[in-house]
Amino acid sequence: MSFSAGTGAGDSLVSIVGSTVAVLLVLAALAVLVIRRLQAARRQALTEAERVRGRAEEQVGRERAELARREEQLAEELRRLHQREDELAVRSAELERSRGEAEALVVRRAAELERAAGLSAEQAHAQLLREAEDSARREVAVAVREIEREARAEGERRARDIIAGAIQRLASEQTAETAVTVFRLPGEDMKGRIIGREGRNIRAFETVTGVNLIIDDTPASVQLSCFDPVRRETARLTLEQLVEDGRIHPTRIEHVHERSRTEVEQRCVRAGEDALLDARVGGMHPELVRTLGSLRYRVSYGQNVLGHLLESAHLAGMMAAELGVDPEPVRRAALLHDIGKALTHEVEGSHAAIGADFARRHGESPEVVHAIAAHHGEVEPRTVTAVLTQAADACSGGRPGARKESLEVYVRRLARLEEIARSHAGVAEVYAMQAGREVRVMVRPDAVDDLGAELIAREVARQVSAELTYPGQIRVTVVRESRATAVAG
Repeated sequence: MSFSAGTGAGDSLVSIVGSTVAVLLVLAALAVLVIRRLQAARRQALTEAERVRGRAEEQVGRERAELARREEQLAEELRRLHQREDELAVRSAELERSRGEAEALVVRRAAELERAAGLSAEQAHAQLLREAEDSARREVAVAVREIEREARAEGERRARDIIAGAIQRLASEQTAETAVTVFRLPGEDMKGRIIGREGRNIRAFETVTGVNLIIDDTPASVQLSCFDPVRRETARLTLEQLVEDGRIHPTRIEHVHERSRTEVEQRCVRAGEDALLDARVGGMHPELVRTLGSLRYRVSYGQNVLGHLLESAHLAGMMAAELGVDPEPVRRAALLHDIGKALTHEVEGSHAAIGADFARRHGESPEVVHAIAAHHGEVEPRTVTAVLTQAADACSGGRPGARKESLEVYVRRLARLEEIARSHAGVAEVYAMQAGREVRVMVRPDAVDDLGAELIAREVARQVSAELTYPGQIRVTVVRESRATAVAG
């Protein structure tokens, strides 16, 4: 039994030892294999390293060769640059020498020219500049004068065409002579009823209406006299209703006058609205409309003011259309340009300034306000609207028959205007222009100087103011023209 056990243990030991040896042998084989592979990898790495080092050394050699070649090129370029620098230095020295010789030559020539001309260089330079400046100014003056002449001729031609066309297209009535309002009575006995007992009716009438009632020997008529045309028309309506009713006494006069005043105000509003429609103008303040309508009762030198405004608006609108300008503000300004005439008895100042302020306070545009203020030349016109308003006003008020004077009187006044101006010494030609609103006096420049021209203008204006009666203003313009003529042969 013990032998068997020992034999079994020995077999187990041998078996373990055998297994261990086998494992060791395998490990040894593996180690040998790994060592061999490591040696092969080392040899391969050494070979690759040798190959890389060889390529690197080859690349370095090529770069060194390239650097050496570049250094040689740079050295050659540097050598050439030094050579060009030396050449430039030589040429610069030659140029400096030549410049010095040229400057010396210029100085010698300038000295010779100064000795020959008797002028210094500064004096000669200044004289040359003056001559060049004078020549340029003469050429510019000639060109400017030619341009102005052409522009003036073209402007006058177009202006004549536009104004003539506008006047031809506008059919206007001749003015009617207007003085005081004459009221026809149904009978001579009505005068006594108007006067009343001890004159109480006529005194009450004049006190209530503010109008003078003139009763004279004229059969079946009385006259109403007042500076305010609206007040005069109110009094006329009052008297008309009193005569129709037959009851004339102070209380009745007050009642009828109040009713007549309301009716006249309504007529003024309707007249203003009709004028706006006729002139194709809208959007106006009601107070402006009422004031404009009140001008239907006012006349200026026999010309109805509202009719004059409508005529001016039509003329200005047609001229604006011919010029390609928006006609609406032009018609508006022309329709309102004499609005101040309805206020001159209430406010001090010219009707142009009063009208412009009145229009500004009631919302009119600055363009329209400026045209109103400038339509008589009290303010310099700065817009096309202002100029066209001036032109339309002059055409409407200055045409023959527009105001209270016959054609014969009109022509005689123009002839007298020219006669007054022609009576002065040194006057060559005289022309009455713009329907007698301007007199142009041409004087001889060798006989009249600038101061004399101003004296002639003042003297002619004084004589015209003293001798003639005329509407508006007359401008006296004295023209003294100097002409220089040269002949090239």
